[in-house]
Amino acid sequence: MSRVRTEEEKAAARAASKEALKRKWELEQEENRSAHETYMREALRQAKRAAALGETPIGCVIVHEGKIIGRGYNRRNTDKSTLAHAEITAIRKACRALGDWRLEDCALYVTLEPCQMCAGAIVQARIPEVFIGCMNAKAGCAGSVYNLLEEPAFNHQAKVCRGVLEEECSRMMKVFFRDLRLRLKTSVEEAVPEKSRDKRMNE
Repeated sequence: MSRVRTEEEKAAARAASKEALKRKWELEQEENRSAHETYMREALRQAKRAAALGETPIGCVIVHEGKIIGRGYNRRNTDKSTLAHAEITAIRKACRALGDWRLEDCALYVTLEPCQMCAGAIVQARIPEVFIGCMNAKAGCAGSVYNLLEEPAFNHQAKVCRGVLEEECSRMMKVFFRDLRLRLKTSVEEAVPEKSRDKRMNE
């Protein structure tokens, strides 16, 4: 007579099976990397639109049955809205395209690891697959600060593939912030002589 497994053993078996399925999915994505990079390049194009506005360059696209149905890029300062993140905009457009709040057969591609708001929206939208360009050590909620997308306590978890065109996505962020620091430094240096001149005029 076979021994009855304990609850701990059953839980360990479930976890092992889940991990094996996750690893199998990850290997499948490696085989399809060319297609994923194509969609991530479109997300990068969206990010460039944000950069052109002086916004942090983050772009996102949502794909359904091989077709992009939602695009978005960061417009937080432009729109003066906390909600104007790339993922939120893309989700809104994708929901409109499908006529449903559930995006269960879609994949989301984003150049930077989602924040807590966007990760929550991805979970709420039931998006099953998320592809990330580069990680966000200070605010990312897909594994950096926290992993909302794969939180087992929720009733939905997304499969996550990280590092798609990571170098290109990371470089865009680094160049943006380097140029921003240079602009700020230049503006400060230009302001100093202006203040000195005003002081002399008032003496």
